[in-house]
Amino acid sequence: MTNEVVQKGKLAKKASYIMNTKSTEKKNDALALIAKQLETDSAHLIEENQKDIASGKEKGLDSAVLDRILLTEARVQAMADAVRLLVNLPDPIGETLETINKDNGITITKKRVPLGVIGMIYEARPNVTIDAATLALKTGNAVILRGSSSAKYSNTALVQTIHKALAQSDLPVEAVQLIEDTSRETAAHLFNLTEYLDVLIPRGGKGLIDLVVRESTVPVLETGAGNCHIYVEDSADVAMAKTITVNAKTQRPSVCNAMESLVVQQGFMTNHGADLLQHLADAGVTIIGDAKACAVFPAAILATPDDFTTEYLDLTVSVQTVADVYEAINIINANSTHHSEAIITADQQAADVFLTNIDSAAVYHNVTTRFTDGFEFGYGAEIGISTQKLHARGPMGLPALTTTKYIITGNGQIRQ
Repeated sequence: MTNEVVQKGKLAKKASYIMNTKSTEKKNDALALIAKQLETDSAHLIEENQKDIASGKEKGLDSAVLDRILLTEARVQAMADAVRLLVNLPDPIGETLETINKDNGITITKKRVPLGVIGMIYEARPNVTIDAATLALKTGNAVILRGSSSAKYSNTALVQTIHKALAQSDLPVEAVQLIEDTSRETAAHLFNLTEYLDVLIPRGGKGLIDLVVRESTVPVLETGAGNCHIYVEDSADVAMAKTITVNAKTQRPSVCNAMESLVVQQGFMTNHGADLLQHLADAGVTIIGDAKACAVFPAAILATPDDFTTEYLDLTVSVQTVADVYEAINIINANSTHHSEAIITADQQAADVFLTNIDSAAVYHNVTTRFTDGFEFGYGAEIGISTQKLHARGPMGLPALTTTKYIITGNGQIRQ
């Protein structure tokens, strides 16, 4: 195991015990300093980010990936604003979840406590560096960050900014660690850092997530890729269907809650499909459809089965035609990544059936999937969107980065 991974694991573990003693006020003071330092360092952060952008262009990274890496003045300000929002959110640590008073005088109290040391392995997005670090600090955890080589200059600069802020605070600087070696070997070592890591969270594409789940001996809190579906039912308002689908696909196509797959009921496809698909095409979207979609919209490319399970992260959408809501549910449950799915319909019964039977973390009725987001849900920054069912599901805010402890008090009771 490399010296860097072990060394930073030890530092993070030691820092986690110190973090466990820090008050909400001390944690919030540190977060406020981080927000201010982000603004102070904005020009330097953008300068370092441009090195990653230039390197990405040289390597031929596509525009969607470059957009995920890019930092602008507005994006740095948005990160600072998100940290300030986090300051104002309730601190879950120490919250009493349950109290049991036994007949023998024993009191059992269940409380929220930090997880300890969180490992975060992620691709491209430098904003994850700030999200993960600040969420960890707010919940009394230490964190070890391991970003991708595509954002190495950005991530290094952001962690330096965090460290400058923490040095002015009462929190240990060592509570936020960055693995600077972005080789595959360090990632593999992180997967097995069971002595120091309490949980490992992957955030990125399906390949990274599958690799971590398959290879890690550290417990994994899985975040999911987003093959998100929108189902347009026969009774859907045409204008609403056009507005929602274009927003879900084009407002920011490179994110995990963007629509990747469009499912349309036969009647709507026959009567309004050409108009709907033309509206998407006019917005710059490439249509890859089944035979029925291609029949009403000849400009569409005929799909292969793999197209219906693809997370494009770009201005491309797959389109399928179905007979009814039950066929739509079967297709979506089979092909989705169980992230976010929506139905557009005026039929409440169809909506109820869809919302009940779709097996995804977030389901919507007449709303774009783009709202599956920690900020939109009122959680502030998020660590990721969980598509698994144990521990946490959906946008993971502060409570997802805690565990529980039972505290038992008495006055000399023994068990008979």
